[in-house]
Amino acid sequence: MTQSVWPLRVYWEDTDAGGVVFYANYLKFFERARTEWLRSLGIEQQALADQTGVVFIVSRTAVDYNAPARLDDLLEIRTRIERVGPASVQFAQEAWRGEHKLASGAIRVGCVDRNTFRPAPIPAPVLATIKTAR
Repeated sequence: MTQSVWPLRVYWEDTDAGGVVFYANYLKFFERARTEWLRSLGIEQQALADQTGVVFIVSRTAVDYNAPARLDDLLEIRTRIERVGPASVQFAQEAWRGEHKLASGAIRVGCVDRNTFRPAPIPAPVLATIKTAR
């Protein structure tokens, strides 16, 4: 996949008492970037759920933190696909401020039936779109 880049501004609500981005908020930043990437491919998650009965859930995360982001910083969240399976996608994501990598994460997203939360195959048209964007 060509790497996608999503800009993000750090707001007051993103910071902790020390004035830096709270570590868990990087997962929110990564989630937003994946959602916007899907949207750029024409995949709206609510429509996907309504039309097919499946949703994407995060099944695994691992994040390394290198340096802090602070209030008003302009970040780039970089996203690329590492692996696509029949029911999951493995992403590599990074948060950058200019030339400085602040955090990097490995996130696995699984497709599940929205009623039972049991694994389900990624619908064929969605899978094809994701593989093409890779």
